[in-house]
Amino acid sequence: MALDVAAIRAHVPALKSGTARFDAPGGTQTPQPVIDAIASALTTPLANRGRNTEGERNADRIVSGARSALADLLGTTPGTVVFGRSATQLVYDLSRTLAKDWGPGDEVVVTRLDHDSNIRPWVQAAESAGATVRWADFDPATGELRPEHVEAVLSPRTRLVAVTAASNLIGTMPDLPALAAVVHAAGALFHVDAVHYASHAVVDLAAIGADTLVCSPYKFFGPHLGVLTGRAELLESLRPDKLLPSADTVPERFELGTLPYELMAGAGAAVDFLAGLDPRARGSRRDRLVASFAALEAHEDALRERIERGLSDLGGITVYSRAARRTPTLLFTVAGLRPADVYRELAERGVDAPAGSFYAVEASRRLGLGDEGGVRVGLAPYSSADDVDRLLTALDSLPR
Repeated sequence: MALDVAAIRAHVPALKSGTARFDAPGGTQTPQPVIDAIASALTTPLANRGRNTEGERNADRIVSGARSALADLLGTTPGTVVFGRSATQLVYDLSRTLAKDWGPGDEVVVTRLDHDSNIRPWVQAAESAGATVRWADFDPATGELRPEHVEAVLSPRTRLVAVTAASNLIGTMPDLPALAAVVHAAGALFHVDAVHYASHAVVDLAAIGADTLVCSPYKFFGPHLGVLTGRAELLESLRPDKLLPSADTVPERFELGTLPYELMAGAGAAVDFLAGLDPRARGSRRDRLVASFAALEAHEDALRERIERGLSDLGGITVYSRAARRTPTLLFTVAGLRPADVYRELAERGVDAPAGSFYAVEASRRLGLGDEGGVRVGLAPYSSADDVDRLLTALDSLPR
């Protein structure tokens, strides 16, 4: 099934501006059904969750619907879906909770491929507990993070390994089941950052082998909030800091304060929008998501390859996205031009391709790009061949 890109674009009001957008790794533009779901939540009676008043029932319906939708997206169960302000906030909360059982001699592993939100919370929690942090390096020549890179820094004292499912900087998609196998063989927990990954590939918590996992709906058409899930028995065993009268059940015990009901309504609508990318798909929402992501991957891979061929033909461009399996995310530099200047020049030509390290500062430094990073081109379901041609034409016109 080929994606009907024109139909998808017709649902996204922001695309009417005419800009060729390659900024999706930082957050997609919002479809009208998601906007409508948020507006509906705010324009009908709404109150704290309960069963007595219409407002209470509306809130309860929104929360249940959002948990069910995200569970379908992540291959998990609604009772393990936790909502928070952002993935960063949820990882900080999780790291502090797990670190209550860490101490001197314990070890935590992070990788230089990751976004800093899957590095610094673990580093700081380990330091507070007196635990040791060990670093797994990826190969800068290939962009690959292989199981042996992680296995080399494991020990019998390793308590947790945090790894990205896909690099937001260069798109590398490590072999997660293989990584999970070596982590679990060492007796450690395996935490996965799927913030970038969940926009481009089907997530299946059990198949990945993750004990805990986070994502961000605003990366796949939803509003700005974060989601955490994990193995039910593990979440049941954790005791996060919470208010005395707040619910002590899972997932509520991890959710601080009143939930953002309107944003959760938007998150559920975003999952439904994803499930409808292949209008011919049938079956459960999970079945339709699997079919839609298959069509999405084919579409995005074809456009990525078109960009890669074009960049190669232009010359003077160094591409750092080289892994065998990767998302449609390309980081590159242009000879003789600073990334920030390329970004500005492209913007003046109606092409949005941001520059920087995008919080993946360890990865940028490992690649020899320092904190300045490079120019990042990222695709979304609404990306078109015309967008790609406009990008390549704009790059060809840059002053050298």
